[in-house]
Amino acid sequence: MSKIAFIYPGQGAQKAGMGSDFYENSETARSLFDQAGETLGLDMKTLCFEENEKLDLTEYTQAAMVTTCLAMTRVIEERGIKPDITAGLSLGEYSAIAAAGGMEDLDAIRLVRKRGILMQNTVPTGKGGMCAVMGLDAAKIEEALESLTDEDGQQDDTAVPVVKRMDIKRGDVTVANYNCPGQIVITGKLAAVEAASVKLKEAGAKRVIMLNVSGPFHSPMLVPAGEELAKELDTVILHPLQIPYVSNVTAEMVENISGTKELLKQQVSSPVRWMQSMEYMIASGIDRFVEIGPGKTLAGFMKKINRDVNVYNVASWEDMEKVTESLV
Repeated sequence: MSKIAFIYPGQGAQKAGMGSDFYENSETARSLFDQAGETLGLDMKTLCFEENEKLDLTEYTQAAMVTTCLAMTRVIEERGIKPDITAGLSLGEYSAIAAAGGMEDLDAIRLVRKRGILMQNTVPTGKGGMCAVMGLDAAKIEEALESLTDEDGQQDDTAVPVVKRMDIKRGDVTVANYNCPGQIVITGKLAAVEAASVKLKEAGAKRVIMLNVSGPFHSPMLVPAGEELAKELDTVILHPLQIPYVSNVTAEMVENISGTKELLKQQVSSPVRWMQSMEYMIASGIDRFVEIGPGKTLAGFMKKINRDVNVYNVASWEDMEKVTESLV
């Protein structure tokens, strides 16, 4: 029997105008956008629907994305489409948990607003960085990162001669995202990420691209952000899951909500195991994936993970009508 997953993109997929047609056409979507704005004290319509600089700032992006994705989700559900499981990439995991019934929509939006502020402000600008590595498999990347340092935590003198011994310590650069075969993101202290990019080119990476981001997301440098986020998570009441979701941290199904707060705390500083999560879901019998939110990032990843499953995209009202008609 065919099974459906709702999957949600993370930061970077945001786009001015996202969700505006849902706001215009659905009272359900309109209500969520308005309530989210009131809860956060933000003009959510201007933030999401109009060209503005705030949309690309982490402290605003995350709330805007989750509001948009959940507004779309609730309309899709009204059309009779219910998922068997959910998952979201990084930020998208909050939409996934809410869609699975584990969290109220407004609580998810409030949490990611706090999460965005913490992720943006925990590490001073210029101290951390991220880099996309293209065309090199995960095992070779991990080996290259490990070879930057020797066993006692000091740099291997032969690894990157331009960086002085002791400049790089174990854990200064790690994997942030396992997106799909041939696309891995690394994160950490800026000097370590830059040194690693040299090493990875030598190891055979086709391209190494420094990312224009405001911090070293999903690195050990953000452990303090996770600790602070845990305090905010403690103020939220979670509900028993109606369906399972797949955790970024473990790449496994979560059926008991009791461990969710700890997983979300860890998620801020842990690698996002998206590729492994999709492989797990496919092995579990999921054969139809509905990407909900702006862009087609996750569909692009899936083409490299497994071309045999069907991926549908809902980024607009027109998409929603076509997809729901196909899936009903």
